Amino acid sequence: MAVPSWLERLRAASKTALVQDGKRKIHYLFEDGKEMAEEYDMKTGQLVSRKWREKNTLGGSGKWQIEVGEPTSPLLGALESELIKESSSNPVFMRKDTLSSFQWRIRNLPYPKEVYSVSVEKEQRCCVIRTTNKKYYKKFSIPDLDRYQLPLDAAALSFTHANNTLIITYQKPKEILAAEEQLQKELKEIKAANNGDGDCKTQ
Repeated sequence: MAVPSWLERLRAASKTALVQDGKRKIHYLFEDGKEMAEEYDMKTGQLVSRKWREKNTLGGSGKWQIEVGEPTSPLLGALESELIKESSSNPVFMRKDTLSSFQWRIRNLPYPKEVYSVSVEKEQRCCVIRTTNKKYYKKFSIPDLDRYQLPLDAAALSFTHANNTLIITYQKPKEILAAEEQLQKELKEIKAANNGDGDCKTQ
């Protein structure tokens, strides 16, 4: 069974916890030098963001790649930001999970719901968004399913459209729900670095 292998990697990683702005932040450092940073809402336990960073070819830290949460625009100088400004009407693709499902939101898509189709490509291990008017096309994978080596299930996929936003939902399989529940119990046992004393607690 493949599920423990990802859980074991998480358990083996060096972890540091921090509580800030109503969020519990967990930083993982894996044996291969990869880093993962997650933020959880303290009240709901919901994952707010997840990002990854790898060492670059020179051995320094690369840029953070966002997997879950709001995409952050790079900090540009005042002049540059005036010159290089992404159009606010362009579609914005982001992932925002719930406790029971993976969820993606694509803002700035004004077309009615019947224009869209969302399907699973099992061989390519990805989901595809198409529009009948050919105005938008997007392929995206579900890294969580890849990490747990689970198949994609078309029946778990659904979508809705409201306020110029396409919302795609994929129900989490029971294996991932069980693994996340187990992980949350273990993460709660890590003492936050800023809870009480100032020493950085790593596990």
